[in-house]
Amino acid sequence: MSPWLSLSTGIRAWSRAVGPHLRSPRINVWRMTTPRLYSTNISGHNANSHEDKNASGGFGKAPLVIAASVASGSLGYFLSERNAKRNSSLNVPDSPTFGSPNDFKSAINELQASLATESVSTDPEDLRHHGFSDNDYHPTLLHSVVVYPQSTEDVVKIVKIATKYRMPVIPYSGATSLEGHFRGHSVGGICVDLNHMDKVLEIHQDDSDLVCQPGAQWMDINNMLKKKGIPLFFPIDPGPGATIGGMLSTGCSGTNAVRYGTAKGEWFLNAASLFIFVLPSGEVIKTRSRSRKSAAGFDITKLFIGAEGTLGIVTEVTIRLAPVLATSVAVVQFPDVKSATAASMEVINQGLGIQCVELLDGISMKATNNYGMSTRKWPEKDSLFFKFQGPSAASLKDTAKAVERIVAKHGGTGFSFARTEKEAEDLWMDRKNVYWSALSLIEGCKGMATDVCVPVSKLPELVHQTKKDLEDVGIISSIVGHVGDGNFHALLLFKTDEELAIAQKAASRIVHRAIAMDGTCTGEHGVGIGKKKYLVEELGQGTVDLMKTVKRAIDPLGLFNPGKLYPESNPPTSKSHSATSTN
Repeated sequence: MSPWLSLSTGIRAWSRAVGPHLRSPRINVWRMTTPRLYSTNISGHNANSHEDKNASGGFGKAPLVIAASVASGSLGYFLSERNAKRNSSLNVPDSPTFGSPNDFKSAINELQASLATESVSTDPEDLRHHGFSDNDYHPTLLHSVVVYPQSTEDVVKIVKIATKYRMPVIPYSGATSLEGHFRGHSVGGICVDLNHMDKVLEIHQDDSDLVCQPGAQWMDINNMLKKKGIPLFFPIDPGPGATIGGMLSTGCSGTNAVRYGTAKGEWFLNAASLFIFVLPSGEVIKTRSRSRKSAAGFDITKLFIGAEGTLGIVTEVTIRLAPVLATSVAVVQFPDVKSATAASMEVINQGLGIQCVELLDGISMKATNNYGMSTRKWPEKDSLFFKFQGPSAASLKDTAKAVERIVAKHGGTGFSFARTEKEAEDLWMDRKNVYWSALSLIEGCKGMATDVCVPVSKLPELVHQTKKDLEDVGIISSIVGHVGDGNFHALLLFKTDEELAIAQKAASRIVHRAIAMDGTCTGEHGVGIGKKKYLVEELGQGTVDLMKTVKRAIDPLGLFNPGKLYPESNPPTSKSHSATSTN
């Protein structure tokens, strides 16, 4: 609150309280003390009108009233500023204090006594496996212990023990993430591996939904539905091996996003989640009912989607399913990314039956040829891979004809439409193999992946600037875009530590460019460790502070997946390194 606003508010209050006791009932303290601050005419009269002149009888007490008003306003300003500072998340410590090494040993002993013997592991290989990933290049940090809960009740026990000994809790499932989401903490912690909680609990075919545990994989769910003859599927399609719990926690999406949206849509109806309230005890909540829609209160489910395990551990999820429709695939080449993007935008805006639109740049097409797994030899040009969707084979052919006409207007050539289901699978497999294809370009290389997302109209310029930047620094990279929603992935190839450092700097520049174009630092991969440093630039300090406030309200001890998602002002400490607690 500004000082003038506080002062004016104080004057108004004192005018109402003291005015009736003054000698003249017509004195107007508000107008008398603020003519220079507020020169607005009232009822056509100036603030220094005859009414004030005729009120001279009350002027004897005016200095007292003014002084009291100023004092009141000053006090109001002081109190409001003090309260604002006290309530600001910037002044709430975001450096949790964790237990000591001895506390952690006691916690492990208690875990071993509370859970089945095979559910608790301190084996060095297990710790390495859960704290390291071949998919990214973030620092490896090992956990103190890995636990394998079998049920929600097991998770409750784990969280209560973690709370008792102030031990970090890091959820783990598919391990397909690329931004270090399941890395350990520098002080150690409990890694909660949810892969044993992988059951489908209920299938509601008539309602087009099912209930499952967090370790269930989306591909396994779709295969199971197909085998049962149920013509439904879960359409969110990130990388193979991704689990429902991890998909919910990172707010993921995949190639189907142009048709079905992302995990932040309405595909996760509710979640039974475990988290710590203000009291250090585990409590299980269900975020909402199973009805398709609800207007009852906050959408608590959405609070957990994209929270990356920092607000709780998901133990049960209800997911929406979509009807299985016939699909087919077509591929077409373009002179440049701009033409390809313009064509895709027109196709989508026509309302045609499009499930996916994928951009593979010329380097990606060269890599596909080099990899040798394709059934054909492709022109090494910027290309679009379309997946059509419809109720019948005839509708797919009609869509293909319409798309072929549109892409031709934008310079598209070599339009290739799959005539059989097998041919469609082979064409789409070339899109799916793009990661491994890219690695074939340089013998013995590795790849560092990153993703950003911008408004679709900005994508050509972003790709153009990125390609030029990578050429200037000598980095070979394939670029694959979900062009229908402006999301693109770059796989930066390297062999040495020096090249990795160059690639990491180039990836950072990609992010800054995307944010400058009103985009995001990540369209699919999530924030984790790797991209939390960009959140203030993208969202603003106020939004990040609000996120931290929510985090502290739900997890005041700071135990859930610490060090991820939120930019930290100060590093957390353990009792062995800190004389005082901030909790």
